[in-house]
Amino acid sequence: MHVSNSAELSRAAAAVAPGQDVTVRVPATSANLGPGFDSLGLAVGLYDTVRVRTSGEPGTLVRITGEGAGTLPTDETHLVVRTIRLTVESAGYALQGLELDAENIIPHGRGLGSSASAIVSGVLAGNALLPAGHRLDAAALLDLCSRLEGHPDNVAPALAGGLAISWEEEGAFRSVTAPVHPDIIPVAAVPSNELSTESARGLLPDTVPHADAAANSGRSALLIHALAAQPAMLLPGTVDFLHQDYRAAAMEPSAALVRHLRENGVAAVISGAGPTVMALAAGQVQAQEAQSLINGHLEAAGTTQSWRVLRLSVDRDGARVEEHLR
Repeated sequence: MHVSNSAELSRAAAAVAPGQDVTVRVPATSANLGPGFDSLGLAVGLYDTVRVRTSGEPGTLVRITGEGAGTLPTDETHLVVRTIRLTVESAGYALQGLELDAENIIPHGRGLGSSASAIVSGVLAGNALLPAGHRLDAAALLDLCSRLEGHPDNVAPALAGGLAISWEEEGAFRSVTAPVHPDIIPVAAVPSNELSTESARGLLPDTVPHADAAANSGRSALLIHALAAQPAMLLPGTVDFLHQDYRAAAMEPSAALVRHLRENGVAAVISGAGPTVMALAAGQVQAQEAQSLINGHLEAAGTTQSWRVLRLSVDRDGARVEEHLR
């Protein structure tokens, strides 16, 4: 996608109206869920919130609280700012002054979709700043977010909520949502160390045995059924043949925790590219058991890094946009 620079647009394009005030809230996501590599993602109840105001005077002001405060850029290079500007400029509009307040709750570099949340926030905010007749529809929003992120497995559930099944067809990214059983409770164990998605992908082989691909296909189908209708099948449904074992060496404490949970009957996976561990509990009793198993394992392992154990909910609403009247 070619996007003209801001100077060119300021001469040729219509200006985004000043005085607009928009808030976007986006959930965290857990992609892959074991066998659903690059195709399945679940929205969970941790949220980043951005508030965007426009003015007619050039300049950008960024304020950040929470995750990344003091380390993330507070100028034009901020990912949300860049995404907002790209969205409005690709629609043929010029954006002058921009004020951004970001409240970051989703951990960064942990496999919980923080970059996808930033991209979705920027695209939705930029889209809301456009005149009504020039805004992207849901399909175009998904495709743009997926292209900016590189794949749809995180952005799709961030946009729509719940369980998203995504694919690419005829050059466009597509997604549908599937129901999630009300008993499903995600329990996340989030370590203090980060792992980049690029580093994790670099550990994957170029090819896998046909038998592994076939087995993985069956487990992905079983996982969707387990999440929707039969949570008792989550343990066999989350068996992966494509990526987790190859990446284990880069996150051995996380891999060991996954093994411990699974040996004790809890459906645990690496969340996205890791290193967060996501347990998919079937009901409150198993959620409590998962938390106890996690805490006991970490204490026994004597790991030097700190972990946060979070009992979450499934987010069923997805990203929300509020336009404030001024």
